[in-house]
Amino acid sequence: MTTHIQHAEQLSTTTLLRFATAGSVDDGKSTLVGRLLHDSKSVLTDQLEAVEHASRSRGQEAPDLALLTDGLRAEREQGITIDVAYRYFATPRRRFILADTPGHVQYTRNMVTGASTAELAVVLVDARNGVVEQTRRHAAVAALLRVPHVVLAVNKMDLVDYAEPVFAAIAEEFTAYAASLGVPEITAIPISALAGDNVVEPSAHMDWYGGPTVLEHLETVPVSHDLTACHARFPVQYVIRPQTAEHPDYRGYAGQIAAGAFRVGEAVTVLPSGRTSTIAGIDALGESVDIAWAPQSVTVRLADDIDISRGDLIAPADDAPAVTKDVEATVCHVADQPLSVGQRVLLKHTTRTVKAIVKDIPSRLTLDDLSQHPAPGQLVANDIGRVVVRTAEPLALDAYADSRRTGSFLLIDPADGTTLSAGMAGASFAAAAGAEPGAAASDDAEWDF
Repeated sequence: MTTHIQHAEQLSTTTLLRFATAGSVDDGKSTLVGRLLHDSKSVLTDQLEAVEHASRSRGQEAPDLALLTDGLRAEREQGITIDVAYRYFATPRRRFILADTPGHVQYTRNMVTGASTAELAVVLVDARNGVVEQTRRHAAVAALLRVPHVVLAVNKMDLVDYAEPVFAAIAEEFTAYAASLGVPEITAIPISALAGDNVVEPSAHMDWYGGPTVLEHLETVPVSHDLTACHARFPVQYVIRPQTAEHPDYRGYAGQIAAGAFRVGEAVTVLPSGRTSTIAGIDALGESVDIAWAPQSVTVRLADDIDISRGDLIAPADDAPAVTKDVEATVCHVADQPLSVGQRVLLKHTTRTVKAIVKDIPSRLTLDDLSQHPAPGQLVANDIGRVVVRTAEPLALDAYADSRRTGSFLLIDPADGTTLSAGMAGASFAAAAGAEPGAAASDDAEWDF
């Protein structure tokens, strides 16, 4: 019993790393994840037995560790990864949330989903094939989503006789490409996921490599998702007015702090109204506190009686974001139905949802070579492109480069609530010279803002 308590206390003091895996079809992503879970002893006995049974039924002598993550029946039958598979595991040094994303081109939107909250991306490359089109596509998505750490895992080194020149050439090509996209940190590791080389344990076949194993790097990479260091932002989710005899004048604004920290006595601005006040009190878990920080859920009380409702944003008076009705952003289109110029949508940003019109789609990004296809008119599933959206009400958006939490938004179909696109305010690669603007949206009495 004492051991379990000590283990829980130890885990509570370790840091959390969210990371995603990506790579081309048959590069071995699922095998790498399975090997990582198996060799770090994060697989339950019944799970391993199920994998061994499934492997034998398919005529395989050794357990196919890829089956630990390819959980969907279609994935098992086809031998591919279709959906994002999330896995939670821990070592004595760190806790992990892993998103195993698909490798197919038609599932680019799934990689965007998995990598959107990741601090690190593991991009796999088959040592026999080197850097291919899908490798460049995944590096570009990681750069666009501002993933701060990228690991190049050169897999299947056993099939190229563990040759150092093969690894060096692939690492040099990928590093140069990723660096040109603005990826701040790139670490290349030669591995064999099938044999277990350099995944959890160092390889006995590559004495020329002196760097960390995959797990060692995951355990030691600096975690940079400290939300308390970001611009302080508090989206209001609910207004609390109990109006009881005990609290006749209580008015509090409840929600989760998206970033930064707030203190009692601090001057704040309420957006989009622009009204200012001072924090009179902060309630957390039923008690009054002097300071609260992200991602705590709290109730904030202000000194002045201001008209505030769900969707308003509270920010420091000297560090408030700009308010605008014209949103320029990069979006990844995730719906099967296209997004077109002139289309009516809903835009959801933090706790605020407003009507909007797609005014322009200036360009679509070709991830193969990062060229811009001007004025495509619409975006289809898995497309990434620039959009200009006009909203009915002003929004307080940060740039995605400054805050992934308050710089992102969703475009939603107002008819059925389907998510159409995931947007990143201001995020883009260098625009192609000479890109022509798209056609203007048609006028509409209700939606033309």
